[in-house]
Amino acid sequence: MLVQAGPTGDRVTVALSGEYCLDDGQTLQHALHDALGRSAAGVDLDLSGLAFADCSALNVLLAVRGQAAATGRTLTVTAVSPAAERLLTFTDTYALFTAPAVATDASHTAPERVLQTEVVQLRRALRTRPDIDLARGILMATFGLNAEQAWQALVLTSQHTNLKLHRLAEDVVTTVEGASLPEPVQRELTAAVSRVRGATGTEDTRETVPQARGR
Repeated sequence: MLVQAGPTGDRVTVALSGEYCLDDGQTLQHALHDALGRSAAGVDLDLSGLAFADCSALNVLLAVRGQAAATGRTLTVTAVSPAAERLLTFTDTYALFTAPAVATDASHTAPERVLQTEVVQLRRALRTRPDIDLARGILMATFGLNAEQAWQALVLTSQHTNLKLHRLAEDVVTTVEGASLPEPVQRELTAAVSRVRGATGTEDTRETVPQARGR
């Protein structure tokens, strides 16, 4: 992953490109902290060149966003790649990184509503991240996937079943306790695993998540 930061100013632009992996966490965090410290109003994130990112990247963005808010500044996403858009959309966090609404009257009602909405969205994001990470771990253990493949399988299944990513993750996690995925979801998940592994047949993907639980 490549991180490029603009010059000091009212707002500092940080552009991310390439593929994010767990080892990039500190690099990203340090770059955003530095950019935030050099800005008066906040940081604008250009994610248009980001080819891959997962929840660990989102964790960093949410943490820095909280630090920016504590000092009266913002962390705003100004451009996204398809991968970045999927990450923010399926985790219901996109709205947290958009420019805050500006009140058109002198009342405090509009700003308060914006703040309340952001708090609800942030709490939901924090609540759903553990399930997504657990579901990814289950897929890694069951199908022998790496972290990136497991993330891609979840995203593909979410897209093809019209389920929010966090809802799908919750369903996958419940299989550890004995529940079974609905047949259409199980079918799409198996197909997604096959696609991300580049499999030509079904030999490596016949095992379902519930079946793997008992081994």
